[in-house]
Amino acid sequence: MHDFHYRNGELYCEEVAVLDLAQRYGTPLYIYSHHTALDHFQKIQRAFRSIKPLICFSMKANSNLALCRALVKAGAGVDIVSMGELYKARLCGASSRKIVFASVGKTAQEIEAAVRAGIKSFDVESIPELELIDRICRKMRRRQAVSIRLNPDVKADTHRFIATGTAQNKFGIDECSASKIFAEADRYSGVILSGLHVHIGSQI
Repeated sequence: MHDFHYRNGELYCEEVAVLDLAQRYGTPLYIYSHHTALDHFQKIQRAFRSIKPLICFSMKANSNLALCRALVKAGAGVDIVSMGELYKARLCGASSRKIVFASVGKTAQEIEAAVRAGIKSFDVESIPELELIDRICRKMRRRQAVSIRLNPDVKADTHRFIATGTAQNKFGIDECSASKIFAEADRYSGVILSGLHVHIGSQI
């Protein structure tokens, strides 16, 4: 549920009339419900409380600083895809140990900056990317946790332009290659293989 509702034909966000906000701040205007954002986050927290997970908000979904600060203050981590988002996550008060770096095509500069900042983990999209992170970490004399993005070859019931988890898609590492990476973990002394990342489609 959300906290946008009508009273006598007038739209409200929580207890505030949207028309009053539009008249005060002008339009176009983005309005977010603090209570709704926290309520959805807390529902996920409660659903998975038995395993005490770190639940990360994907900043690319909405990088509004006030919204991100509210979620971080409530205990959320942050999922980032760029150096700019790393900067904004820190600006929002996110602990480095609660930041995970996703995205395809990470540059050496981005990887080095994120390692130096002490982020929790990278989601690794390919073997060349894993080798690059490993090389940078060894050069920096650091060890960095990474999760391998597995392409599960699962066809999701969604539009073909936003499907990400089939063998035909460019995203992630196939099962055979992923198994080999874990079997040869000793080759990558600069990283700690800490988990799997699986994603079958945008908005799913």
